[in-house]
Amino acid sequence: MDKISIGSKPLLYPLPAVLVGSNVNGKPNYMTVAWSSIVNMAPPMVSVSIGHSRHTLKGIEENNTFSVNIPSTKQIAETDYCGIVTGAGDDKSALFESFYGKLKTAPMIKDCPMNMECKVNRTIDLGSHVLVIGEIIDILVDLDCTHNGIPDITKIDPMIFSFPQNDYFQVGKHIGKAFAAGKSIKK
Repeated sequence: MDKISIGSKPLLYPLPAVLVGSNVNGKPNYMTVAWSSIVNMAPPMVSVSIGHSRHTLKGIEENNTFSVNIPSTKQIAETDYCGIVTGAGDDKSALFESFYGKLKTAPMIKDCPMNMECKVNRTIDLGSHVLVIGEIIDILVDLDCTHNGIPDITKIDPMIFSFPQNDYFQVGKHIGKAFAAGKSIKK
């Protein structure tokens, strides 16, 4: 198979489209983030990469807390809007019903099927972005988006962001079981 070089770029697939929440000056604000990932098992941690000028980052720095909200594909317009409009000029919280959990300062979106409440573990200035690493204090999942007490990706119906095409996609079909599919070639 022939390959072409496209150079050094920030490309990785898939990228979840999530809504990061923080209180800025005591008011909920949300922004769309595609650069996020689980980064530790014990304690459980998640990272989000946020540009220095983003309004939401101010709230994270102010409170040392944030939320990661997993929107469903039904929330594509709201999710995209939160990525193209700044909270410094527009009240994006008006789009959502916000609620708070154990930390009291990390606003979460009630209509998102899954929410992660996080306290900042550390931040790392990477140049164009700040990597915010948060300890996951609690995860809340809509009951109808679970199966046997665990989140069900097909019911959550999360969005995937494709960069640099700047398109959203839906999760595809199930193709196999993890920690089992490879056993067919294990010696």
